[in-house]
Amino acid sequence: MTASKAPLTLVDHDEADEIYHLQDQVGFVLRKAHQRHLSIFASRIADLTPPQFAALARLHEVGETSQNQLGQMIAMDAATVKGVIDRLKSRGYVDLKKHETDKRLLLVSLTAAGRKAIEQLIPLAKAITGETLAPLSAREAAQFLRLLAKIA
Repeated sequence: MTASKAPLTLVDHDEADEIYHLQDQVGFVLRKAHQRHLSIFASRIADLTPPQFAALARLHEVGETSQNQLGQMIAMDAATVKGVIDRLKSRGYVDLKKHETDKRLLLVSLTAAGRKAIEQLIPLAKAITGETLAPLSAREAAQFLRLLAKIA
């Protein structure tokens, strides 16, 4: 056999590597961790969804921005962020207006009610993160977040 047709072999290959265990797969473990976090979030912040909270938190950080830019900043596609913004607008948390020169852009900003709500929720969000990461030491939690950021 030529080198290009040789079968691939793993270094330090053993039989255990061939067995597929769902509980050892990154997607499965991430989904379970995410479900745990969502459960904690819902128990502490029942009146907003995590995407709604993310939109308010990012607007609080950056101020007025376009709806599309906000979607990019919180990892949501245009259709999803539109629905999130529409629901926040109906609750009086955000205002929408057209950009002065580029009428294609829809600008989103916090209302006074939205600012008050997010400022009250930020301490809860910090506590939620703490509770989610509670099984880890401070060093493990920091390493975990660094590693997640590398693959995100």
